[in-house]
Amino acid sequence: MSADFLIVGQGIAGSVLAWILDQRGCSVVLADDPGLPSASAVAAGIVNPLTGRKLVRTWKADELFPFLHQFYSGIEQDLGVRFFHPKTIYRPFRSIREQTDYRTLTADPAIRPYVAETADNEVYSKFINNPFGGLEVTQAGWLDLTEFVRVIKGYFVRKNQYFEGRIELDDLNIKEHKVGWKDIDFSKVIFCDGVLARENSLFSYLPYNPVKGQILTAVADTYSIKNIVNQGIFILPVRDGLIRIGATYSWHDLDWQTTDDGRQFLESKVRELLKIPYQVVAQQAGIRPSTKDRRPFIGMHPAHPAVGIFGGMGTKGVSLAPYLAEQFSRHLLDGEDLEPEANISRYVSL
Repeated sequence: MSADFLIVGQGIAGSVLAWILDQRGCSVVLADDPGLPSASAVAAGIVNPLTGRKLVRTWKADELFPFLHQFYSGIEQDLGVRFFHPKTIYRPFRSIREQTDYRTLTADPAIRPYVAETADNEVYSKFINNPFGGLEVTQAGWLDLTEFVRVIKGYFVRKNQYFEGRIELDDLNIKEHKVGWKDIDFSKVIFCDGVLARENSLFSYLPYNPVKGQILTAVADTYSIKNIVNQGIFILPVRDGLIRIGATYSWHDLDWQTTDDGRQFLESKVRELLKIPYQVVAQQAGIRPSTKDRRPFIGMHPAHPAVGIFGGMGTKGVSLAPYLAEQFSRHLLDGEDLEPEANISRYVSL
């Protein structure tokens, strides 16, 4: 038996790549081990074109954001499901000075397309501390990752092209132009296993810089804001009366355990921002597959042309995966060049 692609790992990267290759007419087997931890199972799934205190535009935002909106809403229409929620992100100013600085920043033609002309500060002021007003970032939103991954899994299960279980490197018979697994010969195997790729001896040379993150889920009965609020931390309304609060960033203690420190940090920040009572009902931790140069790892192994990787998306997997998976599919199927900043060939010397 033969097939085109074996995709190992079904977080955001594997789900998106498998879908795009399938839509191009390829035979794809998608494999995932539910017993392994996944950053996608924890992540809030926010897409945000402007990040940080200085409103830094996300890398390749002008290409990524129109594409991702079209991509996720396209799957929703095809399958009759709902998992993508376009929203603005309201950013309350911390001071008069920040208000002035942001007005200067948003005059930049590169930033202006991502900022609303005005923000309705009064609507937010019932719930959010915003004495200096704020601005709204457009073209943002959030992907319900749990639902998205479930929908993509269901699609491949129905096609009998899903394998639930662990695939180790030793399970694969890697030849120059094909990879054998069980009784199937694949043209290519692509690893989309997030931070676990560090344990894959073929790709362990790639310089990951993993970041642990924690988020809280809380009940806030009277909270009726529909958009995301961000001031150092985010408040994401999941549904009426339920919010997510995040996120922490830690480059040490890289395990999947929640901590009291993480909860205390998030609660201290949200108390400065939120005017109404809330009650924390859950806490989660995950490890983001970030990289040293903050660019993804995409491409085929320099010594094994039938083995590839699609990962290293860090905190921005939901934003990056659609555009880069489309590009990777064109590389794999049409021979087009990969984005040089994401291509793993930049680390061949390692």
